[in-house]
Amino acid sequence: MLNSLLRLRLTPALFIAPLFTLLSACTQLPSPSATNTAAAAPATISYRAPLAAPVILVSIDGFRPDYLKRGVSPTLNALATQGVLADVMRPSFPSITFPNHYTLVTGLRPDHHGIVGNTMQDAAIPGVKFTLSNRDAVTDRRWWDQAEPVWVTAEKNGVRSATMFWPGSEAAIHGVRPGEWRVFDGKVTPDQRVDTLLSWLDKPVTERPSMLTLYFDDVDHAGHDEGPDSQIVNEAVAQVDRALARLVAGLQTRQIEANLVIVSDHGMAATSAQRTIVLDQLVSASSFRMVNSGTYAAFDAAPGHEAELEAALLKPHAHMQCWKKAQIPARFEFGRNPRVPSYLCLAETGWLIFADQNPKNHSNGGAHGYDNLAPEMGALFIANGPAFRPAARLQSLENVDVYPLLMRLIQVPALVSDGKPEVTQGILK
Repeated sequence: MLNSLLRLRLTPALFIAPLFTLLSACTQLPSPSATNTAAAAPATISYRAPLAAPVILVSIDGFRPDYLKRGVSPTLNALATQGVLADVMRPSFPSITFPNHYTLVTGLRPDHHGIVGNTMQDAAIPGVKFTLSNRDAVTDRRWWDQAEPVWVTAEKNGVRSATMFWPGSEAAIHGVRPGEWRVFDGKVTPDQRVDTLLSWLDKPVTERPSMLTLYFDDVDHAGHDEGPDSQIVNEAVAQVDRALARLVAGLQTRQIEANLVIVSDHGMAATSAQRTIVLDQLVSASSFRMVNSGTYAAFDAAPGHEAELEAALLKPHAHMQCWKKAQIPARFEFGRNPRVPSYLCLAETGWLIFADQNPKNHSNGGAHGYDNLAPEMGALFIANGPAFRPAARLQSLENVDVYPLLMRLIQVPALVSDGKPEVTQGILK
């Protein structure tokens, strides 16, 4: 019955409209040192008329594509059936939250856009460690300025933007902020996030944003806490799905035909306390300085301990591979940015790497950050709206390919990126 109701709610009024002209953007692979930048924003922006079909980029953090088969996401399934569904979208390495969210909105791999981890250090920003909980760092544009996200380029080109939580959106990147944005607050419910976005669309037409983002973290938290196969994940998927039904209904009530691009940043794999690797059992704890640990470990050698560290770690290990930064396999497209530490150890999917046996290390549940080609790391891609062909399918795409698609939808030329516009050409009307 619910599916039938949703079919009625997802009427052609939301998904069918006259075609609009899409701008082509020629992209090329940047060098590792290239920055995705454009001219500085003018002091006074002359805004264009709003797009007839605003673009809403939705992220459901940690949503694996196979979650659609659990029978708890009727809204997402209806959007996928009537619109575009990819069998899988491949995240970039490392398959973690901040790097991949910035990739989605810049079209650059983490090595190229500079957000190389959820935790980072940079010799050019001495004495500061970037972490998700470090508010000063998260809002410091110096961490983000190696690239330019879609909302900044949109604003520079007179397209109003609004971000309902998105990594990077709280910083004035290249001196520009979204027209509307909010400081992240995990206590804001999915429904409240949707209502905030809809309130922005209630502005007078001349002030209505045309490029919007919406972020949900419930599914990711549930996956970390109890693992991807848990009932709590199903409940989180259902909750977000209900919020998306609220969004669809709100758009219909307002007679707004929107282009929805619904993605996730990565998937999730089950972990266990019985599948852990402790580095200080392989090499002296005094020989390294850990930056990241968990699904992968990124660290520097303590001064004078390079030979000791390399002798212990740069050899075959069960359930783990380690490399010097310059020797990370090329397929990861990772390791040339100065922010990447000197050594990287990658765990086998389902295993975790820790510096020591600290009882606070969370092992049971779920994690991501593994090989980005691991099936468990696959990400979601659904698109629906007047720009998209109905019932179109993609076997796969890379998450760098989302950026040139977004730029075509908002009718602004894309900057240089790793993304390929031809990948999504066939899903457009």
